[in-house]
Amino acid sequence: MVTKKPSRAKRSAAKRPAKRAPAKAPSRALRAADPGASFCRAVETALRRGNAQAITDLQLRRVLTAAVKAYAAKAEDAEREIAPFTERAVTATEVVVAACAMIRAVDLNLFDVAMWFRRPVVGT
Repeated sequence: MVTKKPSRAKRSAAKRPAKRAPAKAPSRALRAADPGASFCRAVETALRRGNAQAITDLQLRRVLTAAVKAYAAKAEDAEREIAPFTERAVTATEVVVAACAMIRAVDLNLFDVAMWFRRPVVGT
């Protein structure tokens, strides 16, 4: 039985590494699945460049309002406290600065906060 040798073009193609497809921009469905991703990237870039002012007060206010409302709704529905951040994602100073601003914005005082703080926590 005679075996036929593969043609030169087939042999050289088999030896070549496969070409990688060019990187694609995230699909519309993927972007829709994580609507906060572009804001988070913008913030990370601005902070890395030392330019926090690149994020407008209006943008920050809108995102923070939505995040606080979503967090409160989920925590109330779940009847437990949900970890608001991944470990070491924010510093204590960053949390206190934001928390104090939020407490002032809704005209709470530390007595009010202490009452909520003592509320039983089911799980984190």
